[in-house]
Amino acid sequence: MDQVSYYLHEFLTFFIGGVREGFLHVNAALGLIIALVAAYMLSSWKRLWAVALGATVAHLVAEVMIPVLANQSRFALPSNMTELSYWKTALALYFGYLLVIAIFFIVKTKVLPKAAHAH
Repeated sequence: MDQVSYYLHEFLTFFIGGVREGFLHVNAALGLIIALVAAYMLSSWKRLWAVALGATVAHLVAEVMIPVLANQSRFALPSNMTELSYWKTALALYFGYLLVIAIFFIVKTKVLPKAAHAH
């Protein structure tokens, strides 16, 4: 029983820390733009998981490609891509996108239709 509680504690610590860290990554300009586009494309709550995954992949690709397209560096995959820290950051980013896209989708479905009918 001690092992179960230990692993549950580790999972919850990682999940809560991941949401916090992911939210901080998404809260930058690039993350907010991606989250806005993703929330606009989201048609129902069932697709939230897939859209957040797509937003995460788009964010990771953009982090590599923006410096390349701006002629600031050559194309190279992230050096830490084979390390666990990269994938923990990617998972935290996914949790952040889940949260931010859900908030934007609530605004899109609940607030904006009421504002459109007020005119």
